[in-house]
Formats: sequence, C-alpha cells, structure tokens
Amino acid sequence: MVRIKKRIHGRQTYYYLEHTLREKGKIQKKEKYLGKRLPKNIEEVKKRFLSEIYREKWYPLLDKIKENFSKEQKQTSEVAKEKEIKNFMIRFTYDTQRIEGSKLTLRETADLLEKGITPKAKFIHDVKEAEAHKEIFYDIMNYKKDLSLQIILYWHKKLFENTKPEIAGKIRNHQVAISGSRFMPPFPAEIYPLLREFFRWYVKNKNKLHPVELAAGAHLKFVTIHPFTDGNGRISRLIMNFVLHRYNYPVFNIPYEHRAGYYNALERSQTKKFDPIFLQWFFRRYIKEHKRYLKE
Repeated sequence: MVRIKKRIHGRQTYYYLEHTLREKGKIQKKEKYLGKRLPKNIEEVKKRFLSEIYREKWYPLLDKIKENFSKEQKQTSEVAKEKEIKNFMIRFTYDTQRIEGSKLTLRETADLLEKGITPKAKFIHDVKEAEAHKEIFYDIMNYKKDLSLQIILYWHKKLFENTKPEIAGKIRNHQVAISGSRFMPPFPAEIYPLLREFFRWYVKNKNKLHPVELAAGAHLKFVTIHPFTDGNGRISRLIMNFVLHRYNYPVFNIPYEHRAGYYNALERSQTKKFDPIFLQWFFRRYIKEHKRYLKE
C-alpha cells in the first residue's frame, strides 16, 4: 500500500509517497517526492506512482510471457493448440463455476464437457450453466469485433437462458448484496451511467494501458458495477479473457483454491476505491500461472 510520509527539517515539512515491495526475496522501498504541500489530487498521484512502479517491476515479465507464448504458438501444431485450449476451457469452466457455488467436481466437469456424460444426482442448473459457459468461452476465442454492451448482454443471456430465463441478458432493476462482502454494489439507477463510463474508460485506454492491466481493470470495473442479478463474476472473468486473447496474451484462470486471495483483493479495491490493490494481486497471480514462459 502507498503511504504518505512526512519529514521535518528545521521548520519546514516535506511530503513523500512511499511504497514497500518484495524484490527477489528482499524488501525494497520506492519513494516519490511530493513537495512542501500535499497535492489536492493525492489519490490520482498515488495511482500514477504505482503505475510507474508497475511498469518497472511487472511489465517486463508480462511482455516476456507474451514473447515466449507467441514463440511456442508458432511451433505448436493446430491439433495440439486445440487440445490445450480445450484443457484450459474445462479447468476455467470448473473453477469459475465452482467459485460461484457449482457442485460439479473437476472430473464431472471434464466428463460433461468433453464426453457429454451428465453427472448423476447433481443440480441440473450447474450442468446447464457449465455447458453454456463452454459455448461462450469458444465464442470469445473466435469473436473478431471489440467489446460492447451488446455482446456482453448476449453472453449473459446465453449463460442463463436455460436455467434463469427471467434474468438472462437483462440489467438488474433492484438492489443486490454480495454475501460475505463489505462492498455494496451500486443502486439500479446508477448502473447505466456506470456502464457508459466503463465503455468510455475501455475505449480511452485500450491502446494506452498494458493489455494485462487492461484485462485486470476491465474485470475489476465491470464486477464492481455488478449490473446483473447473477453471473457478474463469471461474465467479468470472461471479459478478462476476451481482452487477453484479443491482445495475444495467454488466457488466465483463477483457481477455486485461490478464491480467498481473489475475493480479498477485489473487496479491498472496491471498498477503498483503489484499483491498484487488485491490479497488483492480478499481476502476481498471472505471472505465477504462466511462469513456464519466463524460463529460458
């Protein structure tokens, strides 16, 4: 977390920003001099300070992942690529559904999506939503146009049309709460203005931000708007992978067993209204998931 530090020399006070981070097992401190007075836009200054640190610490690793991923893709046969994507789709579908309460095991998810074997004594909506998620994932991998509200509503409709048709593809018109979270989603009247703001942000930043930061930011901002009655997390994670794939970065899964850290980073970013908390968690997790691309 970025802290404001005050140093007094004689009668004069000087202000600094300080951020502590771990670098190769060692604790390092980064500082930025602010001046003799705190700037009025201090929160924006903090974000810019962290962005500078990210560029120095994370971006070279993220770019190395893309470089080696691209090399590997060129050397991999189409059959092998299809198998790798299928394996990812199964694991991603299992984890993203499990995070939201699905009772399907990984084995049951694989048998269902790969062999069409429906598990016995399981909730039918878990089965139907897993099958729908598979279709949406492949839609995303083949979708050539850019992100829009229309396509997001289509993905949501496809996810729920066979299980919850009354909410499928529809923006909520009632207040919701997130079980176990201190964050309260926006009121219904705020949703459309926030969605317009989301797409303005996306259009403005899609060619400015690092693609992995764009994917993480899109996930965080969309799930914070929470425009649907159900499925906000799943759609946000699909948006995340749409952005990564569009910019030729390897797609990303958040394992069910790491949900506690994921939830914590989301909630802290949302309640503090400070995106870098989630971004830093995302970068760390993304690099860890794709560390094989960092080996020489």
